[in-house]
Amino acid sequence: MTDALIDVVIADDQELVRAGFEMILDAEPDIRVVGVARDGVECVELARRLKPQVVLVDIRMPRLDGLEVTRTLAGGRTGERAPSVVVVTTFDQDDYVRDALRFGACGFLLKDASPALLVEAVRAASRGDALVSPGVTVRLLRQLQAGTTGEGRSEAAGLSVRETEIMRLVAVGRTNQEIGDELFLSLSSVKTYLARIQAKTRARNRVEVAAWAWEHGVVTSRP
Repeated sequence: MTDALIDVVIADDQELVRAGFEMILDAEPDIRVVGVARDGVECVELARRLKPQVVLVDIRMPRLDGLEVTRTLAGGRTGERAPSVVVVTTFDQDDYVRDALRFGACGFLLKDASPALLVEAVRAASRGDALVSPGVTVRLLRQLQAGTTGEGRSEAAGLSVRETEIMRLVAVGRTNQEIGDELFLSLSSVKTYLARIQAKTRARNRVEVAAWAWEHGVVTSRP
């Protein structure tokens, strides 16, 4: 059914990348690429006109880079639903990705990611369960922990023991299903706990929850 389709806008200044992503996503029965942009300005225009659920955005683009696109789109406009922005990045762009996270990016993806990971990133973003790739985000978020004093751990936000356990798993890239399996919780229970964690830490999404965990010393190494 058309109503079930996940509408996606792809933005990248490399034609080969745009074409490859479009081909992979359009091959999926539940995903539809509704727009393709060559730069950041075109991406913002398409996103506002087509109102996709997900926007894949390159971090470096002409006219408006991915950082500014993320800040513009993730904040949305009054009365409008903001799309989920997934940043396409490489390892040497940590500073940019860190800023994109703070501007509301809900996921990160390497350009050489497998087609399956690209598809899962889009599906995760569409349902608000952003994909946090351990290959990128754990390395990135660990840098946020450097320089912290170890103070202001989970107690500062009033997190329970269970909420702290879930936060640690989110911070190292576990999906909701994986968290449920590991802690013997239903998927709905994990989502309820995550909503409480976001409210207590004032995080907009699970990526910001992960960032909060690393910044406040709740997690300092992968389990």
